[in-house]
Amino acid sequence: MSDVAVWKQQSAAYPLDPPFHPAEQFPELRLSGIDESNLVYDSVRQLFRLLKYDEANYGTEDWNPLGWLVRPGLTVLIKPNMVRQETLDNRGEWLHVISHGSVVRAVIDFVYIALKGRGRIQVADAPQGDSNMELLRQRFGIDAIQKAYRDQFQFEIEFLDLRDEIWNDRNGVMGDRRKLPGDPLGTVKFDLGADSCFREVDYLKRRYYGAFYDEDQTNYHHSEGRHEYVLAKSPLAADVIVSVPKLKTHKKVGVTLNLKGVVGITADKNCLPHYSLGAPEKNGDQFPAKKRIEGSVVRFAKKRLAGGNRVAVFIAKMVKGIMYRIFGDGKRTIRAGNWWGNDTCWRMTLDLNRILLYGNPDGSWRETPKPYLSVIDGIVGMEGDGPMGGIPKHCGILLGGKNPAVVDAAAATIMGFDCAAIPLINRSFDELRLPIGKGNWRKITITSNIDEFNTSVDELISPMPFLAHWGWRGAIELKNAPKTPRNGEECDAV
Repeated sequence: MSDVAVWKQQSAAYPLDPPFHPAEQFPELRLSGIDESNLVYDSVRQLFRLLKYDEANYGTEDWNPLGWLVRPGLTVLIKPNMVRQETLDNRGEWLHVISHGSVVRAVIDFVYIALKGRGRIQVADAPQGDSNMELLRQRFGIDAIQKAYRDQFQFEIEFLDLRDEIWNDRNGVMGDRRKLPGDPLGTVKFDLGADSCFREVDYLKRRYYGAFYDEDQTNYHHSEGRHEYVLAKSPLAADVIVSVPKLKTHKKVGVTLNLKGVVGITADKNCLPHYSLGAPEKNGDQFPAKKRIEGSVVRFAKKRLAGGNRVAVFIAKMVKGIMYRIFGDGKRTIRAGNWWGNDTCWRMTLDLNRILLYGNPDGSWRETPKPYLSVIDGIVGMEGDGPMGGIPKHCGILLGGKNPAVVDAAAATIMGFDCAAIPLINRSFDELRLPIGKGNWRKITITSNIDEFNTSVDELISPMPFLAHWGWRGAIELKNAPKTPRNGEECDAV
């Protein structure tokens, strides 16, 4: 049995209309409704078939491909990528930004089959704080999916917005913040301490910057041997996690797939270190080289913004464009840890994965990792300025497997990237007390309906190389990846 499966459908197309019924009535299904344009539904089925899930019963009404993972009475939490309702330029483009509802709908059906109608299905994420949840729900199609299950099964598909607050954003400046109800189960705090990926760099006495302007709050959580995170309880209380991320590049960690997607289970985003202040010669990774003037100006401004000073917010919105003209715009000049030298964000991300896999909602630890399944939506991925500003990459593929690090390693290689150059992935296979990946990522085996994919990771030559985020370009590409003409901009030397 292969570690990862990849199914490529005939075209990189999604169905248009929620609730995304299948194109035909397959024998194992109990939910009526047909959408002949939906290729994705059968692609999910074929992915499970490639993985040999309940192979003996495939094609019969008894086929239960997730029966090995899900039993009646359990709570299953499905975690998509719902980071934002559209790209950062707000032009309404979104198919390459979030996990598509048609992929999640098919996963929901197979989870329901395994539950035999007894248990709970939750779809949950914590989008970016300025995201429009109404638009996200509409584009994801969750309301129609919920209605279909209520009408035919009297079964509730729960949808959870795990954010504890939202804010408005203008010209990249965070404005008023407003509290949200958050996770109905509340939150829990975990201190990884010596088990944190930050432990090995504690001696450097780095100063971290998080999600918001208040750097003191971030560094309170990560100082004096303490490395703590505030997480929503529902993902930890669930019996099973099914991750449905998007196939995308990322400005701070190289790629965002299963591992990076776990940021969506945090309640307090400002306990998450995103980068270390300063340049490498000062033990930072904010910039690749010393930028004393810009660093001082930006830090001064953010300290004023952290206090909620309305005058400071107003001035920042007015002058941010001018500052870009002076110091370089955000698409050509590396700042805020948006480059291959970021030594912070991957550590935070792997800490969160260990908590998700081994943490309990009461703050205690499991002996073994939580049951887990990954289905990556690569029908339309994102390349370039990911995770929210890139361009569509039409791949027409789904990837699946039982381990987040293993599936991510295969996916990144298919994207044309060298996992050895992406700490988020290669360090996820470290042999630690709370392991994530297992074995040697180079020996991961892939099975597919496409001949090029039927090999191991170390022998794979990517047939669909992605354009890396410009801060990572030239640092992570596989040497054997074919070169494709691109129109993407190059970043300034800094």
